[in-house]
Amino acid sequence: MLEKILHGVIVLFPVSEVVLAIMKRSGVGRAQSEDRGSMRWLWVSILFGVVLAFAAQWIPWGRFAASRTIVVAVALAVMATGLVIRWTAIIQLGRFFTVDVAIHKDHDVVQHGLYRYVRHPSYTGLLIAFLGLAVYFGNWLSIVGILVPIGVGVLNRINTEERALLAGLGASYASYCARSRRLIPGLY
Repeated sequence: MLEKILHGVIVLFPVSEVVLAIMKRSGVGRAQSEDRGSMRWLWVSILFGVVLAFAAQWIPWGRFAASRTIVVAVALAVMATGLVIRWTAIIQLGRFFTVDVAIHKDHDVVQHGLYRYVRHPSYTGLLIAFLGLAVYFGNWLSIVGILVPIGVGVLNRINTEERALLAGLGASYASYCARSRRLIPGLY
């Protein structure tokens, strides 16, 4: 039963990301695009990471010692937590959330909700969700295989976003950066 629920979440995860990519573009004239290819880079890193994680599951010496039921339960809990964080962050950012890096004419620094704790909670949620997918593969190498390339893609994306936000919002965003972390409260 848990595995069927997890399979449903695994299917809905990329579907929701594709819907988001279609629905939440900045739109011509509403915002200045600053994406610089970072979205393409992120999608390529995600594809590469998922392929690596999938392949790594068959390497015997990296397999988890836990039962399949425990692995599935942990994977479901981690993935669901990541998706809840991601979608909460997207909702809290509201109209300023776009899949392409864009600065609106009336853009403001959002500092409430999850943004009170980190500057990029949607990426924190994304990484946690992918960690859940890697756990599902039941292999420590799958975790490394998924998080390293996707982490690199996310960091590239964050750097692109922060350059655009600093250029567009100036001192208000610089002040926010000085008192907040990027992805993990109190750490990074």
